[in-house]
Amino acid sequence: MRPSTRIAFRASRAPDAQRALDDLTGRYGQSTLEDADAVVALGGDGFMLETLKHVRPLDKPVYGMNRGTVGFLMNEYATDDLPDRLARAEEAVVNPLRMRAGKSDGTVAEGLAINEVSLLREGPQAARLTVSVDGKARLAELVCDGALVATPAGSTAYNYSAHGPILPIGSEVLALTAVAPFRPRRWRGALLPMAAVVRFDVLEPEKRPVMADADGEPVHNVEWVEVQSDPSIRHRILFDPGHGLEERLIREQFQ
Repeated sequence: MRPSTRIAFRASRAPDAQRALDDLTGRYGQSTLEDADAVVALGGDGFMLETLKHVRPLDKPVYGMNRGTVGFLMNEYATDDLPDRLARAEEAVVNPLRMRAGKSDGTVAEGLAINEVSLLREGPQAARLTVSVDGKARLAELVCDGALVATPAGSTAYNYSAHGPILPIGSEVLALTAVAPFRPRRWRGALLPMAAVVRFDVLEPEKRPVMADADGEPVHNVEWVEVQSDPSIRHRILFDPGHGLEERLIREQFQ
């Protein structure tokens, strides 16, 4: 991308993001998503995920600038020399997880998640789950507040808060992490090949209701959930040189 880069700006509803939108479009103009060479997302990580999903059919790279509270996927906010920053940016390509969730009414919901697919209890009692990998039951009973499958790009988000591992971008693995496991009490989760198909079957779904969530898109009253990486879908994320996903994941482990 050259200094004549056509930019489409998107901003969250946060006041700081809206002010940044006014400033940047005044300086650099506003292209349509279809005509843009790059998309600049102004907000936090949640808005960045929303933007990546929104522009995916157009195969546009997205450069985030932090105008929110969390900015792991974002670059530092600055108004000067933006076309040059875009021209020098490093691109990371990530593949999302595809979720299929069977509900108690017999319907099946689908979703995509760049960070993680999680299952969470919806009632006062712990969830009881059977965990299978590639069609083979690995845990007959996991009693917990929830469980999740995280991508390398999402391993520093909810997965890390649940004491799951941080995964290098090129590791080609997924993290399977329990949330507050009660039985097996000391189960610390698992690392799985990127191509693995993970299935959760909910035991006693009426007594112990469970919801599934794909990057903030909830599905209630699930009876089973299947999760796998979808290499046919790609999201293009731009980072300032020396501040790409790989460097961020390493740095996060030493803070």
